[in-house]
Amino acid sequence: MSSAALPIRGNRRTEIGVVTSDKTTKTRRVEIDRLVPHPKYGKFQRRRTVAIAHDEEQISHEGDLVEVVETRPISKTKRWRVIRVIRPSKSAITETTGS
Repeated sequence: MSSAALPIRGNRRTEIGVVTSDKTTKTRRVEIDRLVPHPKYGKFQRRRTVAIAHDEEQISHEGDLVEVVETRPISKTKRWRVIRVIRPSKSAITETTGS
């Protein structure tokens, strides 16, 4: 679905992450990286959130940078939907160019 076809709903949380698995049909594993300061020392630490996202049209592949939006529960673990591919992976670019 294009973003113009989606009905307007309340404020939904959107995140940007990298697809780390596309093995299952219409489901993607997206890792959302963030930096969090240590409570005592203040040094920034890398943390990640793993989101299992629904990809109805199967537009994303492993390594793609995608935007996901929070949604109603679709299955036991799926609570996110893939909205768009921001940047395709380098392997996908080389496959389309043929070099």
